[in-house]
Amino acid sequence: MKIAIVLLAVTLGCALVANAAALPPGEAGAKDALNTSPRHGEWVDIQVPEAKVPLRAYVVYPERKDKAPVVIVIQEIYGLTDWIRAVADQLAADGFIAIAPDLLSGKGPDGGGTESIKSRDDVTKFVRELTQGEVKRMLDAVRAYGEKLPSSNGKSATVGYCWGGSMSFWYATQTPDLSAAVVYYGTAPDAAALEKLKVPVLGLYGGDDARVNTTIEPAQKVIEKIKGSYTVHVFDGAGHGFLRQQDGRGGANLRAAREAWPATIEFLREKTR
Repeated sequence: MKIAIVLLAVTLGCALVANAAALPPGEAGAKDALNTSPRHGEWVDIQVPEAKVPLRAYVVYPERKDKAPVVIVIQEIYGLTDWIRAVADQLAADGFIAIAPDLLSGKGPDGGGTESIKSRDDVTKFVRELTQGEVKRMLDAVRAYGEKLPSSNGKSATVGYCWGGSMSFWYATQTPDLSAAVVYYGTAPDAAALEKLKVPVLGLYGGDDARVNTTIEPAQKVIEKIKGSYTVHVFDGAGHGFLRQQDGRGGANLRAAREAWPATIEFLREKTR
C-alpha cells in the first residue's frame, strides 16, 4: 500500500500530445453528447431499504465481449444532471458499466427527483439535507444492483464530483469491499472515518481550490499512519469543478481534465480487474 502526491504543472501543448484519449464533455456539450452516443443507456428503478419510492438511476453499458466492472457516478451538489449522465456515458465508452443514481429520488414534488425540482438553489438545498445514512443506503442498493447484473464482473468502484467527491471518499471508508474510489475536488472525511479506510483512493484536485485542498494533507497523514492507499494529483492553475468547467481559467481547467481523466481510467481499470 502506498501514499503519494503529484504536483502537475503542464503546458497546453504537452497535454494535447500526451492525452489523446476522449474526455467527458464540458457542461455545455453534455446534452449533445448524450443525444449522439452510440451506447445503450437506460433508466432503471432500484429498491432502497426504508425509502418510500424507488431510486431512479441512469445505466450505460459498454460495448465489449467480456464482463465489465461497475462504476457508480456520484452527482455534484446540483443533482443528477445531463453532465453527470454524460460522464457515465464516457465511462461506458472506456469499458465500464456506469450507473448514475439520482440521490434526490423521492425528494421532489409528487415523489419526483432532480428533474422535478424547479430551481438549482432548491436542488442544492435538498442535497445538503441528505444524511450520510441515506446516502449509504442508496449507494449500497445501487452497488448491489450493479454487481448482480449479468454483464458485471462483480467488481465495483465509485467516482464523485464536488459534493459527490466527498461522498465517494466517505463511502470508501464505510465499504471495505469496494474495489476503488475516485475523488474529484471533494473534501476528505474526518480522521475517525479515515482510520477505517481499506479501499484505494485516487484524489484529483484543482490547484486553486484552497477550501477543498486544505483537507488533503490531514487525510494523507491519517492514511499514511494506517498504511492505506491515497494517490493525489493537484493540477496547477485549475479551479474547483474543472472537469465540468473545461472552458474555465484560461485553459488550466482543460489541461487538468486532460490529465485527470486518463489517470481516472487507468486507476479504475487496475483496481477492478
